[in-house]
Amino acid sequence: MANSLLNQDQLRAVARLFDLLAEPTRLDILQNLKKKPLSVGEIVNATNAKQANISKQLGILHDAGLLRRERRGNLVFYSIDDPMIFDLCALVCGKLRKDAESRLAAVRSLGR
Repeated sequence: MANSLLNQDQLRAVARLFDLLAEPTRLDILQNLKKKPLSVGEIVNATNAKQANISKQLGILHDAGLLRRERRGNLVFYSIDDPMIFDLCALVCGKLRKDAESRLAAVRSLGR
C-alpha cells in the first residue's frame, strides 16, 4: 500500500479516522485507557470532563471500533480494542516534537 494511491472510499475512511481523533476529549480518553481498562466513572475522574460528554465520546470511539466495552455488574469498563491507534499517535507526536525542536533551534540561532 505504501506505493499505491488510495481510492476515494479509502481516502474517506482515513479522513473519518483523523476526524475522530481531532477531538481532544477523545484523545484524553484514549490516553487514559492506554495502561488499563477503566470504568466510565474512572474516566470521568481522570479527564475532569462531564459524564454526559464522556459517555458521548466513549460511544463514538466504541462505534468506530477503537474501544471495547465490558459490563461488570452495574459498571461498564472500556479498553482499547485497536492498539494501532497508539502507533498513529506516536507518529503525530514525533512530528510535533521535531517541528518544535526546529522552531527552537531557529529562535536560538537568531539570539546569537
